[in-house]
Amino acid sequence: MEQRYYQKEIETMPYAQMKKLQSERLVRQVRHVWDNVPYYRSLMEKKGVTPDDIHGVEDLHLLPFISKADLRDQYPYGLLATDLKNCVRIQSTSGTTGRRVVAFYTLKDVDLWEECCARAIVAAGGSREDVVQIGYGYGLFTGGAGLHGGSHKVGCLTLPMSSGNTERQIQFMMDLRATILCCTPSYAAYIGEALKDHGYKPSDNHLKAGIFGAEPWTEEMRHDIEAKLGIKAYDIYGLTETSGPGVAFECEEQNGMHVCEDNFIPEIIDPDTGEVLPEGEKGELVFTSITKEAFPLLRYRTRDICVLHRGKCSCGRTLIKMAKPMGRTDDMLIIRGVNVFPSQIETVLLKEGHTPNYQIIVDRVNNTDTLDINVEMTPEAFSDTVKALSAAEQKLAAAIRLMLGITPKVHLVAPKTITRSEGKAVRVIDRRKLHD
Repeated sequence: MEQRYYQKEIETMPYAQMKKLQSERLVRQVRHVWDNVPYYRSLMEKKGVTPDDIHGVEDLHLLPFISKADLRDQYPYGLLATDLKNCVRIQSTSGTTGRRVVAFYTLKDVDLWEECCARAIVAAGGSREDVVQIGYGYGLFTGGAGLHGGSHKVGCLTLPMSSGNTERQIQFMMDLRATILCCTPSYAAYIGEALKDHGYKPSDNHLKAGIFGAEPWTEEMRHDIEAKLGIKAYDIYGLTETSGPGVAFECEEQNGMHVCEDNFIPEIIDPDTGEVLPEGEKGELVFTSITKEAFPLLRYRTRDICVLHRGKCSCGRTLIKMAKPMGRTDDMLIIRGVNVFPSQIETVLLKEGHTPNYQIIVDRVNNTDTLDINVEMTPEAFSDTVKALSAAEQKLAAAIRLMLGITPKVHLVAPKTITRSEGKAVRVIDRRKLHD
């Protein structure tokens, strides 16, 4: 099979050459931030570090971390590293808690971001022959804008659908023969359900690939989506704070996402001590942006838990791989003293043959945490007897207990009774926060 790249020289660059490029860019970026961002300069001064101490990537660990709390505290212009007149765009996080995080882009920043997204599309098999349907939200959210620009760079026919209006999504998908779908994995699963409800089989659509991100999803959910849509499903990773999707992307090996190391230096740290961990160790992912002009973040703590691995990849790319995030340090649930990630529960549900439509409800009753999991039944299971359903609930609760070490109450509910999401799925309702 012919290997295909968007920027072969970069994507297959030997590591020694990449490290030299990263070092040059890091040294320049540290000086840029020191000269233009007083807030970050003060953090460096508190740590006793100056740009003269940074000679290459081996000195990265000397720099202070920055977190989302810093970004909110410095909203809106405190971390801007260039004159506002040089900026052409802002993007923003959804702002579910506290102040919004606003990221700024120069024309060059947008161009480099779109190149990263173009790499992801080509890695998924995209070319000028393809029709890319973008079901990520447009506007302040980075998903739609990033993949839209990347699709244009590749030369694909781009369908800027945005999220929602599933009837229209299906009409355009079928009529314009979309070949690559870009959206959240939960929405891809929803589209798959809707296509089935309209009487379509997976072979009836023209899709060959999907590029899905913006929320956690498991390998089991990947297989479920691939079966529903008749496609190969690729993961993509990014953060508004670093640019958006395209920071890392999967190739045909589907075994970890290649990080665009010419733009972002990844590290894994111990989330408690901040110590840099060796390759292959699980910890918190940290990114340093080495090419961004307007909003360059050095050692940004993502709160995502994952592993980095540099090894030979069958696709020919030499870019380091990050594993699919295994959860987050800040959305991890502690239930009766046990650390629980929603993705663990999803893994069990799908292995046991249940749908990926579920909701986790955590509460506190008489000072004891409770864990309830509502799981939609398949139409076939819905016709079972009460006795059979009760047995199925107990079986599923036992399987989850094996995974987590605590026993939940499982409730099998009727098909389509859990609210569908056309953006990010709301998987967890933690009612304990209401009692603080």
